[in-house]
Amino acid sequence: MCEKKRCSTIAREWPRAADESLRFKSSGRKCRRVRSAFRMQRVARTRTRLLAWLTDAREPSHPSAAAAILDIDGTLVDTNFQHAIAWYRAFHQNEIVLPIWRIHRHIGMGGDQLVKALCGEQVEEEKGDDIRTAEKVLYAELIGEVEPLAGSRELIEDLKQRGRAVVLASSAKQEEVEHYLDLLDARELADDWTTSADVEATKPEPDLVQAAVEKAGGGEAVMVGDSTWDCEAAKRAGLETVAVLTGGFSEAELRAAGAVAVYHSIEDLREALDETPLAAS
Repeated sequence: MCEKKRCSTIAREWPRAADESLRFKSSGRKCRRVRSAFRMQRVARTRTRLLAWLTDAREPSHPSAAAAILDIDGTLVDTNFQHAIAWYRAFHQNEIVLPIWRIHRHIGMGGDQLVKALCGEQVEEEKGDDIRTAEKVLYAELIGEVEPLAGSRELIEDLKQRGRAVVLASSAKQEEVEHYLDLLDARELADDWTTSADVEATKPEPDLVQAAVEKAGGGEAVMVGDSTWDCEAAKRAGLETVAVLTGGFSEAELRAAGAVAVYHSIEDLREALDETPLAAS
């Protein structure tokens, strides 16, 4: 190909917005100017792509979506008042009469903490184990009345659709948790769950929340709970809590304990999910 034809080809490839003075006209000198400008443009584009690639390589990847740690008792299944009755009867069998409203304010706290919190160190030392053993038997008589709260399974589905790992958190005995999993039909839906075997100290200590986060793979997580004890345990573990009123605690109490958002029910939470820390990433 002659020199003039090569210059003409370069000129046709040059963007229309390029400076007209660089287009081919007639002299060999202007052809060289066209070729030189064209090469400079290609070098600039290559340099830009290289810098962009190097920048992306230096930047950390985006963190995975925060896991969802869902409290079971009182949040996903309606158990709080059955537990309050069982504890009332367990104390009564051991000659201790407590008003049920006081017991209810401690539901969500683990049994290893509840007796002492309600009755003091002496009762814990003398009767704590007997009261706990009685409560387990008495609650087993009531567990057949327990039902999932409306929207609970659908909440798990919503979270999975948003790319969240979902771990169901409970310090209940294995057989109780198994019963709840069946009620929720969540064995194949949730990523994992906890039981009393996973913790040494129950809420408000952070052990349960930490164990659930570990089962979720570690990293960022958000708690969903119904009691002040859920909020306190999550706060100690460094997590935010989205709370619901299904456990019988007020919005003011839940917010004072650390909840960043409070909803009347699981169904209300589902409708507003994308306004919470559990929104799609």
